Amino acid sequence: MRLLIDQISSYIGIEVHTTENILLSLLIIFLGIIFRWIAVGILSRRLADAKDKYYWIRAVKYSIGVLNIILLFIIWGSEFQSLATFIGLISAALTIALKDLVINMAGWIFIIMRKPFQLGDRIQVGEHRGDVIDVRVFQFTINEIGNWVDADQSTGRIIHIPNGKVFTEPQANFSQGFSHIWHEIDVLITFESDWQKTKEILTEIVNKHASTLTKEAKRTLRAASEKYMIIYNQLTPIVYTKVKESGVQLSMRFLITPRRRRGAEEAIWEDVLIAFAKHDNINLAYPTQRIYFDNSDGNLNKP
Repeated sequence: MRLLIDQISSYIGIEVHTTENILLSLLIIFLGIIFRWIAVGILSRRLADAKDKYYWIRAVKYSIGVLNIILLFIIWGSEFQSLATFIGLISAALTIALKDLVINMAGWIFIIMRKPFQLGDRIQVGEHRGDVIDVRVFQFTINEIGNWVDADQSTGRIIHIPNGKVFTEPQANFSQGFSHIWHEIDVLITFESDWQKTKEILTEIVNKHASTLTKEAKRTLRAASEKYMIIYNQLTPIVYTKVKESGVQLSMRFLITPRRRRGAEEAIWEDVLIAFAKHDNINLAYPTQRIYFDNSDGNLNKP
C-alpha cells in the first residue's frame, strides 16, 4: 500500500503526505455515500408515515454530510493553516460572485432556526400561495393553491422559491399561531325581500355549520395567545347587514380552517338556496335592466 502511494505521488508530482490525504478523503466521501444510501433504504422501508420519513431521511443526510466535513477538516487541518490567507481571499471572492447562493443559505438557516414556516404549513410568499412540501439549502417548495383554481384548492403546480425570499418578501402563514381564519359569505337580496327573516335564516345556517369550529378556535386561540398577541372578543358566527345599490347585503362571518373553506362554503350555500326556496318573500338580487319606449305622444311607457 505504501509503495502504491509512493508511485502515485511520484507520478502526479506531489508530496506523499498530500497523496495520503487525498486518498483518505476520497475514502471518507465514498463511505459517506454508502452509509447514506443504506440508511435511507432502511428508513424508507421501516417508516410508514410520510412526514416522519421525510424528517428522518433529511436528518440522516445532513448528519452524514456534517460528519464528512468534520473528518475532512481533521485530515486537512495542518494544510489549512498554511493556506489560510489563500482561502480567505477565495472565500471573499466567492461571497461576491455567489451572493445569491450565500443569501439563500442564510435564508435556509433562518427557516431552520426561526421557523417562519415548517413542512406542511399553508403559506403565502409574495404572490405565491401553497402548502410547504420541501425545504432545502437553497430553496423551498410549495404545492400551489388558488391562482386560476377557485378557492384554496391545489392547481397541481409545484413552485420552487429561493430561501432568500424570506428576507425580502412578507410571509403569511395560515397554519401557525391561530390556525383558523375569518371567512365571509355575502348574500344579496332585493329591497322588497323580508331582510329580517333572511337574517334569521342565515344566522341559523351559519351557526349550524360553524359552531363546532368555534369551539376548536377557542382552544387554538388560547395556545396562540401564549406566543403571539392575538386577542379576539368575538369568535361566534355573526351576520352583518349592509345596504348596497342593488339590494340588501347580509354577510355571514365565521371562523374556518384554511383547508375546509371551500367545502364549508358549498354546504352553507346549498342550505341557503334550499331555505330561500321555501319563502316567496325572499329573493336573491341580481343585475337587471328596465327599458322604456318613447311613444308618439311624448310619454314614456314600459314595454
